[in-house]
Amino acid sequence: MKILVINAGSSSCKYQLLEMDDQSVLCSGLAERIGQEEGALTHKIAPGTDKENKLVRNAPFPTHVEAMELVISLLTDPEVGVIKDKSEIAGIGHRVLHGGEDITDPVKVDDRVKAIIKECFLLGPLHNPANLMGIEVAEKLFPGVPNVAVFDTEFGMGMPREAYMYALPYELYEDLRIRRYGFHGTSHKYIARKTAEFLGKPLDELRSITMHLGNGSSMSCVKNGRCLDTSMGLTPLEGLIMGTRCGSIDPAIVPFIMEKKGLSPAEADTLMNKKSGLLGLCGYTDMRDVHAQVEKGNDRAELALKMLVRSIKKILGGYFFLLDGQVDAMVFTAGIGENDEIVRAEVCAGLESLGIKINAEENNTRKPGARVISTPDSTVPVLIIPTNEELQIALATQEILA
Repeated sequence: MKILVINAGSSSCKYQLLEMDDQSVLCSGLAERIGQEEGALTHKIAPGTDKENKLVRNAPFPTHVEAMELVISLLTDPEVGVIKDKSEIAGIGHRVLHGGEDITDPVKVDDRVKAIIKECFLLGPLHNPANLMGIEVAEKLFPGVPNVAVFDTEFGMGMPREAYMYALPYELYEDLRIRRYGFHGTSHKYIARKTAEFLGKPLDELRSITMHLGNGSSMSCVKNGRCLDTSMGLTPLEGLIMGTRCGSIDPAIVPFIMEKKGLSPAEADTLMNKKSGLLGLCGYTDMRDVHAQVEKGNDRAELALKMLVRSIKKILGGYFFLLDGQVDAMVFTAGIGENDEIVRAEVCAGLESLGIKINAEENNTRKPGARVISTPDSTVPVLIIPTNEELQIALATQEILA
């Protein structure tokens, strides 16, 4: 069975075509600058293997339709294509940010599902409109092929009520469904399963802490294989300091800034989501740039690094208490988590009293696949497990269509 996974953004579209018989990636790509004068499509055949072939195509993409039409032509090209006809694609899995409380599991797309995605535009204004557009483009270009929506909020929907409720007037929850939803759910769910497999432990007995650290970052506390708590909230803004997001702050700061700076609600939202975090503190969003600036003595870059690590440690400590100190593993994943040995070392520094000890040599060595970076006598194993959200979406799609 071949599954196409689509992650549509407002001006971009990521995709992967997977052969589910062996879970191999036949091809992957990214269409960028959709709606601009000149678009770009980067298409990789057999990515990550010794047979990888990278193709770049520049062309105007007025809409996502034109971008996906070019993708289809490459998929089926007589010379470089990986399938003979698009009819070989059995299903299409879509990453969708927000399903509210109405959808708690992956679901086959129909009119009701599309209506719910649209109802959640207010909760996911940057993502849900683009996600719905990706679904509608797929329906147009792949008539008759079933579409499956896999929601970023799925994993967090398993939280107990005391974890997802805010201490606001209860009628705000009843009227507006204001609650903590959590995001990066496909990643956290995938990592929980892979952690259990790595440890040789049944998933329903797993007690772990996952740190999904990237430009967008979140953490999850897993008990018995389910989400006990997660750091993001009603939107992806809550929780850790991120590339451009401020993370958790005193809520009173928002109206204070709005009044003093004359900002509208939309402008305040943009300030917190796109102009804050590492960018707001030191002017950089890429941790490689932050580390380079620290080496040069940039005080604000050093401040940004320290604040990032502190925000991770504060949530990490809380999750240890929620799990009564019985933690099967701490797991680093995503761009920073998998590749930044400095952040990993700083997060784990000073935790020896909890039995957490990092093997400096293992931490500083880059290797593929899942691995242990703690010492043999570390009470809590510290792992790096590469995330694979596309595979998780494909697996969910396959299960729905089975």
